[in-house]
Amino acid sequence: MFGVDLRALRYFAAVAEERHFGRAAGRLHMTQPPLSRAIRQLEDELGVVLFERTPKGVALTAAGSVLYDETGALLRRAGRIRSRVADAAGGATLAVGTLADAAEHVGTRLVPAFRARHPHVNVTVHESDLGDPTAGLRAGLVDVAMTRTPFESTGIGTRVLRSVPVGVVLRDDDPLARRTSVSSADLRGRRWVRLPEGTDPVWTAYWTGGGQDGAAGPVLRTVQECLQAVLWNGTSALAPVDQPLPAGLSAVPFSDRPPSDLVVAWPKTARSPLVRSFVQVAESGRDS
Repeated sequence: MFGVDLRALRYFAAVAEERHFGRAAGRLHMTQPPLSRAIRQLEDELGVVLFERTPKGVALTAAGSVLYDETGALLRRAGRIRSRVADAAGGATLAVGTLADAAEHVGTRLVPAFRARHPHVNVTVHESDLGDPTAGLRAGLVDVAMTRTPFESTGIGTRVLRSVPVGVVLRDDDPLARRTSVSSADLRGRRWVRLPEGTDPVWTAYWTGGGQDGAAGPVLRTVQECLQAVLWNGTSALAPVDQPLPAGLSAVPFSDRPPSDLVVAWPKTARSPLVRSFVQVAESGRDS
């Protein structure tokens, strides 16, 4: 089999069915540039042109039509393979996505409670970086996720486990670190961290400086990278106020953001009893 991953084939199928890159990007809850790059990479790997431009969008080439016919069968087969492998392993599986330290906030109660209810379920954990606030749900990598809001939630169900105020992470020698709160006006002109291109715009607008007029900062993917950028270079970054911080940093409440919710999330199309059970266990262990 050629070396094409299933995500690239899902992207291709969406464009083929929508006949339009913009509509396909909306359906996939991503921006158009990374989708276009993924299709170009797929064409390069296969050595063929898959789409032709039309006044209304795109149309499949002869090669594209063949790939589309094969893709549907391949994606269905991939789903069956996953189910058969789980059966052969002698037990059910549940793939759980986490974002940064989101799972750690409830893991001490969630893990033993779920294991007590489902001792024979094989749980795998997929940790995502800040470029994917759904922690693998959108990409079909996981069944359920522990993450933070806000993100584009079309097609995704959520249950709030805890609401946490957001603060600006500052070095202790920053004059603003002595304040009880700061606003966007206080931070005007500062250098902010940036998230990877193609990241959910709702998530990006909340967790970065958004419309701040400061210089563009580095593109970072993890919480620790953001904290180190503040510590070493004084770059501005946001974090939940309960985020553990390295020595020399503090989080001052940011008055221009509502609290972020720690949530358990799942695809609304999910029919797995294990997903429902996981959500129930997570909710039962949330803070009162």
